Amino acid sequence: MATILITGASDGLGRALAEDLAADGRHTLLLHGRDQGRLAEVAAATGAETYRADLSSLAEVQRLAADVAATHDRLDVLVNNAGVGFHATGTKRLTSPDGHELRLAVNYLAPVLLTRELLPLLRRARPSRVVNVASVGQQPIDFDDPQLTHAYTDVAAYCRSKLALISHGLDLAEELSGGGITVNSLHPASYMPTTMSHASGMDIVDSLEQGVAATRRLVDAPDLAGITGRYFDGEKEGRAASEAYDPAYRKQLAALTESLLPSRHLRS
Repeated sequence: MATILITGASDGLGRALAEDLAADGRHTLLLHGRDQGRLAEVAAATGAETYRADLSSLAEVQRLAADVAATHDRLDVLVNNAGVGFHATGTKRLTSPDGHELRLAVNYLAPVLLTRELLPLLRRARPSRVVNVASVGQQPIDFDDPQLTHAYTDVAAYCRSKLALISHGLDLAEELSGGGITVNSLHPASYMPTTMSHASGMDIVDSLEQGVAATRRLVDAPDLAGITGRYFDGEKEGRAASEAYDPAYRKQLAALTESLLPSRHLRS
């Protein structure tokens, strides 16, 4: 039996993963979402505890972590799944309540901060796992314009945020190495039939079941116990964009992250 927190669990891959885990009847599921109505639906379907928060706000990320810690003293698995995709018609550049480019805020800063806030609970449950839902769509951040104030596209913003999440995951895995907490990232599947995929205007490629299987493997597969600092493409280990393995890129990313989050959250 494991206590598992899934962000973005009121729709799409997150909800499907929650329902798959709930079918076992042996886990304590903590499900995050932004819409209270959808959260009520997934709670009814899974019997899980639910937490509402808007992850574009760093204050709400902190509140989510505090709410979880107030009711649970351990966390076996954190699945950072919540994210903002891109749209077929394109979108104008949007910012978070903290003034950060929206996709950078939700897809990168939120999971980084949430993971740091929940490390005490993950430590109490060791061996425990952090699973970052990323994407095969990856681009390096332009550190001269990390918030994409020029030549903005939501596709570029999305791809940059996902590579940043993978890169940070590799750093965190090294930092926590040997401490009983594993950190891995994955591209679960391509253009599954989800709200996010439909909004992109792209043709559906893979099934939701494929994405669930790939993500669940990182959640509880026995053969991945102790495996950390990896990127998976579906159910197989893959190779992220080259910048993820570039020490210079990761050093610049760490400095940027430290400048955007309170410094106390950048230390484990």
